Amino acid sequence: SLEPKSTPLRGIAGGIEICITFPTEYVKTQLQLDEKANPPRYKGIVDCVKQTVDGHGVRGLYRGLSSLLYGSIPKAAVRFGVFEFLSNKMRDESGKLDSTRGLLCGLGAGVAEAVVVVCPMETVKVKFIHDQSSANPKYRGFFHGVREIVRTEGLRGTYQGLTATVLKQGSNQAIRFYVMTSLRNWYKGEDPNKAINPLVTGAFGAFAGAVSVFGNTPLDVIKTRMQGLEAHKYKSTLDCAVKIMKHEGPKAFYKGTVPRLGRVCMDVAIVFIIYEEVVKVLNKVWKTD
Repeated sequence: SLEPKSTPLRGIAGGIEICITFPTEYVKTQLQLDEKANPPRYKGIVDCVKQTVDGHGVRGLYRGLSSLLYGSIPKAAVRFGVFEFLSNKMRDESGKLDSTRGLLCGLGAGVAEAVVVVCPMETVKVKFIHDQSSANPKYRGFFHGVREIVRTEGLRGTYQGLTATVLKQGSNQAIRFYVMTSLRNWYKGEDPNKAINPLVTGAFGAFAGAVSVFGNTPLDVIKTRMQGLEAHKYKSTLDCAVKIMKHEGPKAFYKGTVPRLGRVCMDVAIVFIIYEEVVKVLNKVWKTD
């Protein structure tokens, strides 16, 4: 089986993808943090990029990258490890995993990665991005920032917005694995051993990612607000949702959809294509299957 090697490979592929697409993640987070004001800080995607580059240079678009980069391999390990563990328990006699069971396995994988890796990783990322737009930024780098967060807020400071993160990641992976499992089963038809071209897999993944963006961006907006520097304004995840609706209206729940859509579609496509190509290279070096 490729699985023991595939998890770190997906992590490495994910790291490469993050480096390529992180500016879209930065813009998405800034737009989600930008509460309705008179006037708001940013007029849109282009204005956010322009203000960031004018104030901090191109490097400003990569603020918070390190937290995602350090977390990419453990996140992949937890996600695909838990998914494989659950799916191996839930396959039928012929080894097939139907789409409903794929959804349940994805839900389990998303909840596990949220608790173990994603929540602290995302909290640090959001705080770093939010800090850069403050009048007096206080985080000098990744390790200094983490030390400051833990010093002032304790370990709980890296676990802000846990409920929203669990809801977001759980629904994220449930939707993606449901769509991926459905598309794979449709493509393979009656032949479970039919090979899938990496480009086809990438296209399936990009579509699954797009469906998940439209399905759970409201949860992503709530998660971002709960992890920002102004998170103390919210008593709970529900309180955050109520205040966004009351003060900013329903459109606020879809802030950052366009840049998030761009990153997620590229994310899944790039990860799967790189993964397939690395496996091909490894197959030439030594037998992996």
